Amino acid sequence: MTSEPVIIVGGGQSGLAAARAALTAGLRPVVLHAGSEPVGSWPDYYDSLTLFSPARYSALPGMPFDGDPDRYPRRDEVTAYLRRYAQTLDVEIRTDTRVVAVDARSGGGYLARTDTGDELAAVGVVAASGSFGNPYLPTLPGQDDYAGDLRHVAQYRRPEVYAGKRVVVVGAGNSAVQVAYEIAAHARVTLATREPVRFLPQRLGGRDLHHWLRVTGADGLPRRVLTRLVRHATVLDTGVYRDALASGLLSRRDMFTGFTPDGVIWADGTPEPVDAVIFATGYRPDLAYLKPLGALDHGAPRQVGGISTTHPGLVYLGLEFQRSFASNTLRGIGRDAAHVMTALAAHVSGRPHQGRQRRADPASRTGSGAQR
Repeated sequence: MTSEPVIIVGGGQSGLAAARAALTAGLRPVVLHAGSEPVGSWPDYYDSLTLFSPARYSALPGMPFDGDPDRYPRRDEVTAYLRRYAQTLDVEIRTDTRVVAVDARSGGGYLARTDTGDELAAVGVVAASGSFGNPYLPTLPGQDDYAGDLRHVAQYRRPEVYAGKRVVVVGAGNSAVQVAYEIAAHARVTLATREPVRFLPQRLGGRDLHHWLRVTGADGLPRRVLTRLVRHATVLDTGVYRDALASGLLSRRDMFTGFTPDGVIWADGTPEPVDAVIFATGYRPDLAYLKPLGALDHGAPRQVGGISTTHPGLVYLGLEFQRSFASNTLRGIGRDAAHVMTALAAHVSGRPHQGRQRRADPASRTGSGAQR
């Protein structure tokens, strides 16, 4: 192993997969995590969050989920799984340590500065901090004057607090529909979307969709192919969500154009009083600590396949569509971790990396939400 470590920023699923891949590549990883334990943002997601992929397809490298492999693990199960995974890694993990800046050293390598005042020298940096800390909240006319409950889905926990209220959920992805559906049991809910909600069957031919993604290889299709095939948000559905819209339990309207002090103005110009608006509008990469490097393009990393195009020895993990459809999910992060760590180890040793480089392709700026 090298004498200087590789700093991994973030101790969630991406950071833990990176740590394991770093050991395999002969590097010495040190994980710096802002939270109190290395489980990422999972404890902060809404209470009912459930993986859309079965347990058999949702594990990190080297440790399957316990129990029924065909079940869909819930938020707390994933948190407990990541806690156990971290305990199996023979690496240094520093919790309650937030990286506030990364600087390049004149002689090569990097210096990571933390909110505790520490400075750590590193031969390389893995930006695996995810996006939960940087939710995207659009700004619409009149928004500052709206007196109701306005929040991003990152701040949503449970539906009972909306009992008897009029609620609008903005978004057409999995999180938006899942949250709107569970609130609809307690309140009158409308989905506000720019286009009709598109559904994808959760099961095909008696098998979960992820089985077919695996056996066909679609789960590993590169970004350049996926962005041509997947142009709109789709919702994985057993039929429950589609039926909820068809029956009127949930309604859907074209996205509103602005706010009034007590509600919204719909696309047809009709105002309506609304008690609460929840934006399920995705996330941006949470990479502010890389600003001193000049490695970002309006907040998005300059990278190809997770490898920086601006700074040798800097790699990324957990970006949406980083290398494939599954890149920012539990089931896909292991492949990406092995890829970027191979490149990082080659850089450290002075060997040329064999992976093909293409032009810089900043990460998508509208994430799909929770990494599932």
